[in-house]
Amino acid sequence: MSKQITKPAVMVETEDRNPNVSFIVFVLLMQQTLGGITFPVAKFGLTYIEPFTFAFFRFVLSSIVLLAISGLTRHRVAVERGDYWKLVGLGILIIPFNQAMYLVGQSLTGAGHGSLLFATVPVWILIGAMFKLREKPSLWRIVGIVVAMSGVIIVMTAGAVRISTEYLWGDLIILIAVLAWAYYTVLGKPLVRKYGAIRVTAYALASGSAVYFPFGLYMALKMDYSAVPIAAWASVAYVALGVSVGAYVLWYWVLKYMEASRIAVFHNMQPLIASAVAYVWLDEPLGLPFIIGGTIALAGVIIAERDSYLSG
Repeated sequence: MSKQITKPAVMVETEDRNPNVSFIVFVLLMQQTLGGITFPVAKFGLTYIEPFTFAFFRFVLSSIVLLAISGLTRHRVAVERGDYWKLVGLGILIIPFNQAMYLVGQSLTGAGHGSLLFATVPVWILIGAMFKLREKPSLWRIVGIVVAMSGVIIVMTAGAVRISTEYLWGDLIILIAVLAWAYYTVLGKPLVRKYGAIRVTAYALASGSAVYFPFGLYMALKMDYSAVPIAAWASVAYVALGVSVGAYVLWYWVLKYMEASRIAVFHNMQPLIASAVAYVWLDEPLGLPFIIGGTIALAGVIIAERDSYLSG
């Protein structure tokens, strides 16, 4: 009597057809919610854990999880040798220049500042998509981005954000992180369409984490952990799993089916989510300008979606 050999279950990376537009938009809104919550959550954790150490644990945890998921996925297409260097480049953009600089900048500024600076991402992605991806955004999409940015500026100049030289260096560092994220998006789109969101995200984060690892380990070994509460470690876990794994994979998944310039405008949802959570959790100020600016930002998203279409 022969024994049946059972093989470990694996996920299959399928060549799926374009999903329904409404479903893609739902996933994108969920992704923006995960990202928006990041700002106040990270701000809390960074009050107890030094930024470079916070980044070290975030990158290690997210890389291990993503590589494990990718390893359990059956890929239909092997990565071409020349594309490995492109994946490494994405890793350098997303780890040292985006995530590490974001954490450092966020520790030097208010929770609302980080999310509002990230709201300029649509402009940078729009520029990059036009020149690098040869996208031709519609007039309504450009108008929508401008309107949404106007709403963000209203919120930034009164209510959720305090304009002060005290936050200048933190804001400038976060701006570098913003530019890195924009070009991570633009340069990653061709690779995502070729290899899928999970594998590209996993390889990019793992390669970037490898570059960061020696410095991060040095900082982690220097730190005194005696005063770090469990809630701060929960903050690290959320930023690693909820953002680096969940939000990043969802972002690239949506990018596979939509134009980069189209999904970019949804970044203007993050300041509303982040500022609302910061108000409840961190007691950061919130007032009428937030409501007015937030409404205008939402209107900009609606305008940009007026006659958008799927790219894939």
